[in-house]
Amino acid sequence: MSDTPETPEHFDTPTHLKAWMEAGSKPIEQWRIGTEHEKFGFHSKDLTPLSYDGPDGIRAMLEGLMAFGWEGHYEGDNVVALTRSDADGGGSVTLEPGGQLELSGAPLENIHQTCGEISTHLHQVGSVAKELGQSYLGAGFSPLWGLKDAPQMPKGRYMLMNNYMPTRGARGLEMMYLSATVQVNLDFGSEADMVEKLRISLALQPLATALFANSPFKDGKPSGNVSERSKVWLETDNQRTGMLPWVFEEGFGFEQYVDYALDVPMYFVVRNGAYINALGMSFRDFMDAKLPALPGEKPTKVDWENHLTTLFPEARVKRFIEMRGADSGPTQSLCALSAFWVGLLYDADTQKQVAALVADWTAEERMALRLGAPVTGLATPFRGGTLLDVAREVMVLSEKGLRARARSDGSGGDETQFLAYLQAVVADGRSPAMALLDKYHGPWGGDVRPIFQEMKF
Repeated sequence: MSDTPETPEHFDTPTHLKAWMEAGSKPIEQWRIGTEHEKFGFHSKDLTPLSYDGPDGIRAMLEGLMAFGWEGHYEGDNVVALTRSDADGGGSVTLEPGGQLELSGAPLENIHQTCGEISTHLHQVGSVAKELGQSYLGAGFSPLWGLKDAPQMPKGRYMLMNNYMPTRGARGLEMMYLSATVQVNLDFGSEADMVEKLRISLALQPLATALFANSPFKDGKPSGNVSERSKVWLETDNQRTGMLPWVFEEGFGFEQYVDYALDVPMYFVVRNGAYINALGMSFRDFMDAKLPALPGEKPTKVDWENHLTTLFPEARVKRFIEMRGADSGPTQSLCALSAFWVGLLYDADTQKQVAALVADWTAEERMALRLGAPVTGLATPFRGGTLLDVAREVMVLSEKGLRARARSDGSGGDETQFLAYLQAVVADGRSPAMALLDKYHGPWGGDVRPIFQEMKF
């Protein structure tokens, strides 16, 4: 989450790529928490999605946020992202393909700061949205509108992907335009620590999917899944998604992850702010200056960083590890995701206990959980019980890890307070999506539209 100086100008050997990733290792006192979340913007009066242009569109939201000290970043004449200096709080606001508004939070020291950052951002968005007649929905998948209704953002990266994604899986465009997630980015201390953290992250990502499942609707009716967002990823692009079973093999480390990344076809190369089509091309050819899109050129650090952002496994490594298995949801769930993973992975004794818990899970069991969690959530069968049984055990460990960190809010409270959302889920014994389905079949009278009031920020 923080950068260190680079040595080579060009990244033209696997050794350069591995060294860049390994340089992300940090001593524990420098570990930080970076939380990202996406949300769907819609017109408050008629629940339709926001277009980019127009007096009440996404561009107007981004321009409105600049009054809070954010600086605009443009592709051509279009503002497509916002950033601010570290002195002003750091972080960025970006756009997903269908206009999902994303906060990429700054690297922070504790969950108190993370939740404060989220609250401040939502207050800023809410202030601008009120003036524009907009609202924002916390859900993992668009409950009402489909691809034909989804707007397109004017970003070169997404324009390239529009034609390519349908060739790689049946639901790639739905992933781009109709899904929204929350994720947390966490540091590691060494190669061995990265390996252990990544194995834990991949094994438990289906549990996170079930605990945060918040997208049971599609096209205005129940889809049959508790996390339609997670289900979509199963039919997106098998070359760059999934559970990475080889991570659990003996000898795994940065070198093997680099080999995996090099085997994933490229999307694009950015030169002078323009996105150059490199769809399906090889980064290995790029290192040999034989990339058809840029003959004679070798990749830079930024090219490698960009390529890593086009890999979409359930947990992803760059210079930190990204947890990618959860649906977006209400404010308390956004704070809870970071608390959940920090508790498991930022206290050494707890991490060892979690590693031992998942150590004998087989690749087949992990994949069965990956396939089951989006459909049946916490009721997914596992070893004579269900995923709920795992949740109870893991939640105890997460709370233990947060207590061991002992990060105070200044008023006597520690970070365990942010687990309350998940503790309620586990006490109920059902994924959050089930409560939405109860309302749909009960007081909502078979009409999905009340979700826009129920789940708006």
